[in-house]
Order: sequence, then C-alpha cells, then structure tokens
Amino acid sequence: MYDAVKIKLNNLKNNKIFELLVVAVIIISALEIGAKTFDLPYSAISITTVLDVFITIFFLFELTIRFVADEDKKAFFKKGWNVFDTLVVVVSLIPIDNSEMALLARLVRVFRVLRMVSVVPELRILINSLIKALPQLGYVVLLMFIIFYIYAAIGSFLFSEINPFLWEDIAISMLTLFRVMTFEDWTDIQYETMEVYPMSWIYYMSFIFFTAFAFLNMVIGIVVNVMEEEHQAARADKQPSLSELQQELKEIKAVLSELQKK
Repeated sequence: MYDAVKIKLNNLKNNKIFELLVVAVIIISALEIGAKTFDLPYSAISITTVLDVFITIFFLFELTIRFVADEDKKAFFKKGWNVFDTLVVVVSLIPIDNSEMALLARLVRVFRVLRMVSVVPELRILINSLIKALPQLGYVVLLMFIIFYIYAAIGSFLFSEINPFLWEDIAISMLTLFRVMTFEDWTDIQYETMEVYPMSWIYYMSFIFFTAFAFLNMVIGIVVNVMEEEHQAARADKQPSLSELQQELKEIKAVLSELQKK
C-alpha cells in the first residue's frame, strides 16, 4: 500500500504539468507579495489573505509529496535546497497578524520567490556554479583589492590637494576608484586631475584595464568553467551507470533466449 502510494506520488512529482503548476504558484506568490506593498482596498486585502493561505498549503502539500516520494528519507534533509524549502514552508505557517513573529513571517514569505531556484534545474545549476566558484573568485578579489590599494595610495599622494573630497585618504580614494571602475562620471575625475597632471590619464587607463577589463574577464572565465563542469555533472547523473546497462543487457539476453526457445 505504501509503495503504491509512493510510486504515484513520485510520478506526480516528476509530472511536467505538476512542475509547471508549482512554478505558476511561485509566480502568483511573488505577485501577491508585490501587491501587498501597495495601498489596497479592503476587498483586495481579503483576496491576498486567501491567496496567502492557499499558497502556504500548496507549498506544504508539494513538500510532503517530495518527502514521501523520496527513496532515501534520511538523505532528504542533507540536500541544501530541501532544507531551504522546508524552512520557508515551516516559517510560512506562522500567522502574520497578531503575532510577535509577524515581521519574520512577512520576510520569509518574500523568500518564497527563491523557491523558483529549487524547482527549476537550470537555475539550480547556475546557483551551484556560483557557490562552487566562490573559492576561486576569492583569490581574484584578493588580487583586485591589492590593485585597488596600490592605486588608491598613489592617487591619495598625487591628487589629495587637487580634490580632498575624492582623494583625502586611502579609504576615500578606494571609493573614488570604485566609481572609476563602474564608469560613473569617471571622466570628470580624470579631467580634473589632468589640469594639474596632464599625464594622469595613464593612471586611469591602466587602472580601468586591470579592473574593469582584465579582472572582469577572469571572473567570467572562472564562472563559465565551473558552470560547464556543473552541466557535465548533471548530464552524467542522467546517464545510466555501467551496472545498470549490464543489468539491462542481461534482461534483453534473457528475453531473446526465451523467444528463441519458442
């Protein structure tokens, strides 16, 4: 009886229509959260309240299906996305009105939109790629900080008398260089210093080359490389293992041998 129910729930979990329904409910949840930020009439507030109850119950139902249909119940909560979904669903059960935890409940309801990541495999691959790329990106960030520090020190020594507001000390200079890196009116800063140091354009051009171009390409390269590894791992998971192929081959041979005997 339990195995039959588990098979039916597993089929429902893997059903494309059910997956689209889950995505649709997540989108409705996002729209409902956004609608609550406006001044709504009483009738609209009543509708959003009913929607909130429906969405919470649906998410609880969907999570229960995934848990019951899972082959390894002990490993279910070892997966980060399952833990995240469970926390969101459990905290969503906290009543919003007349509760000391009302603010927490409202904030967690905002994070229900992130359930789109756990539902859509492509989004999971993107997030997992970014997380796995963080250790390598850490060294890039460290190198970028060193470049920032050197250029900020040089800028503070050279340009502090020209514009103390932008170059007074190394901390302010780093903020100014961040503005230069993001191309936010950086030419105004350059032309101001070029009036005193005509060759100061070399300072800005070299800094932009190192940060906005070189480091950005390094970050993109690392993320793309990790993402490709994640895609390969996902394709490998979908492919049958060698033992499964051997078992299928034995079954085919057994069927062929029976047919030959007949």
